[in-house]
Amino acid sequence: MPVVRINGSRLNYEEHGTGDPVVMVTGTGAPGRMWRTHQVPALKAAGFKVITVDNRGIPPSDPCPEGFTLDDMVADIAGLIDHLGAGPCRVVGFSLGGIVVQELLLARPELVRSAVLMASSGRADTFATAQAVAEMDLADSGVKLPPRYAAYVNALQSLSPQTLGDEEQLRDWLDIFEYSAIDLASVRGQLGLQLIPNRLPAYRNIRCPCLVVSFEHDQTVRPQLTREVAGSIPGAVHTEIPGCGHYGYLEQPALVNAAIVGFFTAPAAAGVPAQARGRAGEESRP
Repeated sequence: MPVVRINGSRLNYEEHGTGDPVVMVTGTGAPGRMWRTHQVPALKAAGFKVITVDNRGIPPSDPCPEGFTLDDMVADIAGLIDHLGAGPCRVVGFSLGGIVVQELLLARPELVRSAVLMASSGRADTFATAQAVAEMDLADSGVKLPPRYAAYVNALQSLSPQTLGDEEQLRDWLDIFEYSAIDLASVRGQLGLQLIPNRLPAYRNIRCPCLVVSFEHDQTVRPQLTREVAGSIPGAVHTEIPGCGHYGYLEQPALVNAAIVGFFTAPAAAGVPAQARGRAGEESRP
């Protein structure tokens, strides 16, 4: 697990496999290892080298207790791609990581060949704002939720009704959530970074081929917010993965992996001009 100093901060990253690089950017509070179970094996099997990273604020990367900005996270990913000599490369972003990638496409477009944006948004609506502010208040209060209660809340926020209704699956998920429960105070630096102004008009300047993926039952980043992103990026393709919540890449990994690999191996992601890729927001099913 190499650690490199990028943009004034130490970043931990991992490389898996060989081939054309794919950089994967996680969401709030999530370590880079979240991709190992499903996405890393699928991309390696498709002939890609997968680069995962622990964003600043997530140990063993620097915790940065002094605080940091969304622009810092964008500069981190850009700096890592530069450091590895990986650009232009393919990039995947999930949730807050999707916002980071969207801003990367504007700030350093030469670094990205094509991008997959999962459960991302282009603005903070009332519900997203309420959730983020509540989490920041909880982190600042010093109160630490008991792991079993944190697991229950995480299940409600992140899983689909199908999974919640399947007792055997749900028990497994609750065990996982309890074991991996995050103390919000430990990731305080990342909380609230998704509280962005309306960036949808700016995204009309993105020229990179993009697949935008929403999850049918996502209660954290509701599908309409993700569809807005697809509708704002010229030539973007949108697909909605059925039967999953915010953790769709874990609930429906086969569908998610098929969508990512299919897009990255399609002519559009290899550099076909935008006018040949279809209309913004066009639906595609994995």
